[in-house]
Amino acid sequence: MTAPVLPEPLATYFAAANAANAPKAALCFALDAVVVDEAQPRKGTAEIAAWIAESHAAYDYTATPTAIAETGGVTRVTATVAGNFPGSPIELDYLFRIQEGKIRHLEIG
Repeated sequence: MTAPVLPEPLATYFAAANAANAPKAALCFALDAVVVDEAQPRKGTAEIAAWIAESHAAYDYTATPTAIAETGGVTRVTATVAGNFPGSPIELDYLFRIQEGKIRHLEIG
């Protein structure tokens, strides 16, 4: 399977998050961006960086994008997520809204 070509800043986000580089991954987000993961919202780059670091510490995961589609301003990236959690690996959808080269909103589910 050929990996999808991700636009910036998504390519940088996945590479940095997979490398557990929370500060670099957080730079892909707008200053007031919101991430919703496991029904928990995080707002702003400081909370987002902490979420990435905490997630890696807890699950030691990688997310490998397998598909990308865009509809109505939302970029859906489907990824295989593998790590230290029950049911690994799983397929998750990452729903991104990008504005002016930064991630404004991300919902994972």
